[in-house]
Amino acid sequence: MPHDTAIAELKSLLGDRLVSSQADRDLHGQNESYHPTLLPDAVAYPETTQEVSEIVKICAAHDCPVTPYGAASSLEGQHLATKGGISLDTSRMNKLLNVNDEDLNVVVQPGLTRIELNEELRATGLFFPLDPGANASLGGMAATRASGTTAVRYGTMADSVLALEAVMADGTIIRTGSQARKSSTGYDLTHLLIGSEGTLGIITELTLKLQGIPEAASAATCRFESVEEAVNCVILTIQSGLPMARIELIDELMVRGFNVYSDAGLPEKPHLFVEFHGTPSAVAEQAALFGEIAEDFGATGFEHAEKTEDRNKLWTMRHNAHHANKALAPGKGIISTDVCVPISKLAEAIVEAQDKARDMGLSCAIVGHVGDGNYHCGLNVDTSDAEEMKTAKAFVGILNDSALRLGGTVSGEHGIGMGKTAYMHAEHGPALAYMRAIKTALDPKGILNPGKILPATNHH
Repeated sequence: MPHDTAIAELKSLLGDRLVSSQADRDLHGQNESYHPTLLPDAVAYPETTQEVSEIVKICAAHDCPVTPYGAASSLEGQHLATKGGISLDTSRMNKLLNVNDEDLNVVVQPGLTRIELNEELRATGLFFPLDPGANASLGGMAATRASGTTAVRYGTMADSVLALEAVMADGTIIRTGSQARKSSTGYDLTHLLIGSEGTLGIITELTLKLQGIPEAASAATCRFESVEEAVNCVILTIQSGLPMARIELIDELMVRGFNVYSDAGLPEKPHLFVEFHGTPSAVAEQAALFGEIAEDFGATGFEHAEKTEDRNKLWTMRHNAHHANKALAPGKGIISTDVCVPISKLAEAIVEAQDKARDMGLSCAIVGHVGDGNYHCGLNVDTSDAEEMKTAKAFVGILNDSALRLGGTVSGEHGIGMGKTAYMHAEHGPALAYMRAIKTALDPKGILNPGKILPATNHH
């Protein structure tokens, strides 16, 4: 093996926390999406920042790639070891280090998941609001600049991280940001590392903003005659400045999936699932105002969920969209992709996507965090059928082109990973060269998560 020397040195550093068994390598080589299985040569399980630093120093000395690994819930293959080397599994770095409740922040290790964090915070009256659906690791969420259903109200990971600690490509440990809510000192390395998908540094600690648990929360569902009316309702709701906590579009095909998978019993029409947070009177007022706007767009069948268990049931169903979509075509795989457009262009974008999928003979269920212009297309595809895969990939290309044409981006939250590198030039143009320059400066040997974000160059 090309990385034998590095692995031998790592073995003496970590002992039985460096594993090269076939089972462990297989596990770390799989992904939730359609990307091929790619195995690391070994898996390292560090427990401290200092150990991550030592691991990276050894790997740097021997040009051995290091691919950070969180909960492996990413959809663009971010955690796959494209060039072998070490899969750096952060699952043992999963401690809540400090709750600063008076400053509304918390310090965590990267392997802690968001559900674990909120369980540990329960007694404090505070919570971490970001909810990408999967029980992702917080380090992974920062590395991919994740968001999810509540981003319309609470922002994305980019808005939630006050400070972080990272191990850079030569093993140096750096800290960026502070407990203060703002700073005007130098380049913003915190936000450079957020969304860098482990290609510039490995996040080993995070200071995250928390929110007070709202006094009241209420959710509602309603249905529309067409996707266009549902989305136009969303556009007006957002333009009216109504403070939505969540506003999700479920198209008619996705509704069918929920009926098959969760026995939802919903009429097969486009739905909106919404949630309001605040004081009891504010929540009641917001729900009433939303109801008026929705009725103007022909909404019917309003169902309200005030009780926590009813709301949880609703969002669990929404978060199971991936499985519900699979239930529509048992035995087929799912290609899940997302784009994000300015809110005013949302109806045009979604109707176009539905029409295009139909024309191409693809089964495409759409769900969207539509309050911020972000929507996901889940294609049912036989991944072993080359023709079908080709059609699906062509559809993804058309979707990306359409998002860029409408002034948007090729990914609102899944990130680039190895799945969307081909579209980086179209979106960023000459700016891509400056991204490459940053990568070269911070990781001259190219050992940190190779093959991600930046398209391959011919002269490499």
